[in-house]
Amino acid sequence: MTETKSIISIRNVTKRFGSAVTAVDNVSLDIQEGEFFALLGPSGCGKTTLLRMMAGFENPTKGRIFIVGQDMNGVDPNHRPVNMVFQSYAVFPHMTVAKNAGYGLKVTGVARQEIEERVTEALSLVKLSGFEKRFPHQLSGGQVQRVALARALIKKPKVLLLDEPLSALDAKLREAMQIELVKLQKSVGITFIIVTHSQDEALSVADRIAVMEAGKLRQTASPLELYENPNSRFCADFIGKINLLEAEVAGVEDGRLLVEIKGESRKIKVPFEGEAQGKIGIAIRPEKLRLSKAEPAGEAITFPVKITDMVYYGNASHIYVETARGLSLSVDFQNEARTAEPSIIIGNEMWVSWQPQDTLVLVE
Repeated sequence: MTETKSIISIRNVTKRFGSAVTAVDNVSLDIQEGEFFALLGPSGCGKTTLLRMMAGFENPTKGRIFIVGQDMNGVDPNHRPVNMVFQSYAVFPHMTVAKNAGYGLKVTGVARQEIEERVTEALSLVKLSGFEKRFPHQLSGGQVQRVALARALIKKPKVLLLDEPLSALDAKLREAMQIELVKLQKSVGITFIIVTHSQDEALSVADRIAVMEAGKLRQTASPLELYENPNSRFCADFIGKINLLEAEVAGVEDGRLLVEIKGESRKIKVPFEGEAQGKIGIAIRPEKLRLSKAEPAGEAITFPVKITDMVYYGNASHIYVETARGLSLSVDFQNEARTAEPSIIIGNEMWVSWQPQDTLVLVE
């Protein structure tokens, strides 16, 4: 991303359906030119409604949306500098790949020769050169998705809106298409805005992510910042796997926050620069935890635990442990050695530990 100019500015936008449903609740957001931006959240959080308002398929109940500096109030979808790729792709089954790609140009009266040139260019961008005469039923799911992308890109929009574009693909193809989407966005240099409920998808493709819950914008940050420094229990729990523990502030000691984890007798000290008091959340990512047969030395936070369960994934195992007082934690354990004998067995007594700086303190 070389520029920081806002291409979309959303100002205090609210969308209500009737008197009972507030789909989007007073959202303000700036999306930068040339950015790959993700709207992320669970089903029903308002992310698709927000995208549809950018496209012009829905109108805000309150607030304004500006695209390239122009107020979009009253501007029809076909007059906005955006194009949208729908979840269903919506390609025409009776048309060839070339005719599908060039359809938007044909209906607006573009000359035939120019259509052919731009179709060739668009299909090359999405790696479908040579597929011009095929029909959608002769293509794989990933190729059909590329046709939809070509049709959207051929009109050279300022912003490409993507509504769950990979949800119909199997896991392996979805991962491959995530990589292709990023490459495509960088090559065309326009702003991409993707709506997804998949944390992995958002983390892998986006420059920045906006997390939504119940119509509200909860946090906007880079994938790294969002994963390592979520600003609330909701964001911490929604992004990736996490151990989320209820705790209470017991004071300050040695410049660190003294915290008592609910149900545990001893207190732990964790770095924290903000203000915290009363009940808080303590969170640790499973990959930050370590298991060992002996108690680790140094300043690591440690608990004696028993292995209660484990799930084997090949390259790694997800280990579940429990303290004597019933505190449950999950640990990501990398299976680094090739062996038929498991190094961790259910029922084993071990030590779980993590570094104090890997502790997230959540006051919301």
